[in-house]
Amino acid sequence: MRKTTTIISSLTIHILLLSSIPLSSPQPNEKTSTTDIIDQICKKTPFYDLCTSILNSSPPTPKPDLKTIALVMVNNILSNATDTLSFIETLIKKTSDREMEQALAFCAESYIPVVKYTLPQAAEAISQNRFGFAGYCVSDAVKEVNSCNKKFLGFGVVSPLGNRNGVVQKLVDVASAIIKQLLKG
Repeated sequence: MRKTTTIISSLTIHILLLSSIPLSSPQPNEKTSTTDIIDQICKKTPFYDLCTSILNSSPPTPKPDLKTIALVMVNNILSNATDTLSFIETLIKKTSDREMEQALAFCAESYIPVVKYTLPQAAEAISQNRFGFAGYCVSDAVKEVNSCNKKFLGFGVVSPLGNRNGVVQKLVDVASAIIKQLLKG
């Protein structure tokens, strides 16, 4: 009888010990994982602080991958470019200076294809794993922004879009660096 009690007690202890061991390994804190992934990716871009502030303000997914982060950045450029285009259209309506109006109209003509075609095509290309074409689209967007900046220089007018164009330029540089990471595999 005593032998049976010892076996049952020993068996009970083993069952209790086994039941206290988790069946799966503990999951790392998802917030930390996301932050670590974003940090690793943004360190490879020219504007680390800008990159991390955008991605940490609204993380794409609990565990984002490079492709998802590239999409978030391209969509952020699109949002900023759309806001800039609206700002340009507002300035055109308010200005009475003919040279300023011409420069702004040129900038609107530069931004319209970027907003309507170039950046949406870049996002679609990323979704389809066509990273080379996405990179081409993003670099084309920055060429349009640069031509807008140059137009004001040609008229000898201070650009009211300097800061906005500068932000778009930096966002494009970040997105380009992320797309280059995608191309490397």
